[in-house]
Amino acid sequence: MIRLAYWLIVSLLVTAGIAWLIGLPGILTIEMLGFRVQPRLGVAAFLVIAAIAVVILVWGIVKRIVAAPYYIARRSRERRKDLGFLALSDGFIALQAGDANRARQLAREAQGNLPRNAAAQLLEARADLALGDMHSAREHYRALISNRKTALAALSGLYDQARQQGRTDAALTFAQKALDIAPQAPWAREAVFDDLTRNGRWDEALRMVADETAVSREEKMRKRRRQAVVETARAQLAEGRDPAAALEHSLAALKLQPDFVPAALVAARIYANRNEARRASSLLRRVWRATSHPDVAVLFANATPGTSAVDRLKRISELVESPPPNKASALVLARAAIDAFDWTLARSALSNYAGANSSQAVCLLMAEIEEGETGDKGKARDWLNRAVRAPRDPVWTADGITSDEWEPLSPVSGKLDAFEWRVPTSAVAARTSATGSAVATTEPTTPRAAPLALPEG
Repeated sequence: MIRLAYWLIVSLLVTAGIAWLIGLPGILTIEMLGFRVQPRLGVAAFLVIAAIAVVILVWGIVKRIVAAPYYIARRSRERRKDLGFLALSDGFIALQAGDANRARQLAREAQGNLPRNAAAQLLEARADLALGDMHSAREHYRALISNRKTALAALSGLYDQARQQGRTDAALTFAQKALDIAPQAPWAREAVFDDLTRNGRWDEALRMVADETAVSREEKMRKRRRQAVVETARAQLAEGRDPAAALEHSLAALKLQPDFVPAALVAARIYANRNEARRASSLLRRVWRATSHPDVAVLFANATPGTSAVDRLKRISELVESPPPNKASALVLARAAIDAFDWTLARSALSNYAGANSSQAVCLLMAEIEEGETGDKGKARDWLNRAVRAPRDPVWTADGITSDEWEPLSPVSGKLDAFEWRVPTSAVAARTSATGSAVATTEPTTPRAAPLALPEG
């Protein structure tokens, strides 16, 4: 209704304008080639406007006819471009879905319609890589390196190819070239960083971590953690030959991660060797409160060299609350009490944990108590038998293996900071079946009770 009203108003205005134009007073005299025309002024103006409109209309028609081949070619190009982008989109979807053969076909179709689009060639290279056609993939990637826009993606593909073929040196070369182009490329930084850590080039690794860009809180925490691990690795390496440098590195790690046990152990050992037992004890006491790690307690007990078992028990009693607030504290206190032949204290420390679900370490300590205090070898043997089937206690674990001491790298995968203080996965998975047979674990160990001795540096 509103549109109809607008149309009526506009029509009336146009009609009124034409009537006003034709009704203009006066006569226009035109003489040309012996002819003389004297139309009214309004009619002459209307005819001039109409003539201009006709000229414009005729020019538009002629222009369309002349430019028709161009418009047809442009429409054809646009159609080919649409088909090319559709094939490119479907190709990436097919590759992600695992249909590399169809992805390669669509990539070639896209290249036919988009000859200058590097993404189509990149898609074909990725499809070749997925199909195992390494030669074709390598040729595509090498062609893409010359293009500045696709050089990084091409190097990433060559890096993946080299890793699949086991050519670690070539993969590292491609990663280093990628870093020259884009210093913050995550995959390239990780590859170069892993190579530095595997080869023990800790100084260069630390500089590389320091140059990382960390924006979010998670990224900043990850960066600080990696710096602390690298600093601790440097401290462990220098502990035997340059204790002063090792202490500096370990303290730097503790500034980044205040409760990082491996760094605290290195620093405390150096303090103890320098007869600075007070500093060692203060550091270990702080870390113990944060972690309750048994290695910290063992080193705290031995902070003063040459102490007797009774003295070590006194020091542990200063560190551990009574009754012990957790199993780690109970194990440490019981171990020290057994070494000092204080059987009553040892049994009391383990009283809350020596039940039906006792861990392996608790069973072993209880066997020592039964044999040492009462001389009952039967009860001691019963605890030893229970230890074989008992749940494991936390140890340093990485990639399915366990270690008595923390290491910066996994000996299996070479991954940095792989060791964690936890119950081994295989021990968690091992359960006794309904028939009484136990599921075998991948980490067979012989249960034993370790004395409260100073951990090796």
